[in-house]
Amino acid sequence: MKRLPLGLQLYTLRDVMPRDFVGTLKKVADMGYDGVEFAGYGNLTAEEMKKYLDEFGLISAGSHVGFDALEKDLDGVLKYNSVIGTKYITCPYLLLNKIQNMDEFKKLADKFNYIGKKMAENGFVFCYHNHAHEFEKLEGKYVLDILFELTDPEYVKAEIDTYWVKKGGEDPVAFVKKYAGRLPIIHLKDLDEKTGKDTEILNGTINFHEIFESADELGIEWYIVEQEDFERPSIESAEISCKNLAAAGVGIKNAR
Repeated sequence: MKRLPLGLQLYTLRDVMPRDFVGTLKKVADMGYDGVEFAGYGNLTAEEMKKYLDEFGLISAGSHVGFDALEKDLDGVLKYNSVIGTKYITCPYLLLNKIQNMDEFKKLADKFNYIGKKMAENGFVFCYHNHAHEFEKLEGKYVLDILFELTDPEYVKAEIDTYWVKKGGEDPVAFVKKYAGRLPIIHLKDLDEKTGKDTEILNGTINFHEIFESADELGIEWYIVEQEDFERPSIESAEISCKNLAAAGVGIKNAR
């Protein structure tokens, strides 16, 4: 099995990041994560962020940026992320299930293609991240599938979230395989079947090992841990996930 870098989606630590953004970044690095995926930048300038990333030995694995900002300030988004060394910029959420017809979907797809093409021309990769509501249907198809069918695979990639696939009623392993070659970055999020909530990676029931074994054919370049529900402090959960994945042979830093 090929080792790939492991990042943490910082939304996981949303309860502690506002109090000590920089100190929490260092803790993430000390756990053994190779990088972080941003969901906001803690009011740091791009130059300040780059300095801390370099100091702590972290890579900017990606940034989640709302669609409104992508539409209204794409140049600013690209400028900031160019400085901090981001490759993947992801739209984290849209109410695709509220789109009423295919004409509306085509208009959205055109916007996505425009954003993705501009990103590609500037050295970035544009992705879309799913939740469960994208597994509602329009004209007999999942709205998530419709989005990817109507967008150019060269310019719009998938960041599949395994937990939300499961909550949407599909098998995460089979679903990610459907998007092989269009899935450079994946959200590892595990499911506790007893509670119905997410939990530390490899403490739940999703078959991540099959994903790890298929990473080459899937075209995955980064694994990103994310957790939203907690039975212990979020910082402890993030460390447990990192340790579990290190034991499973995931993460470049953890190979040392």
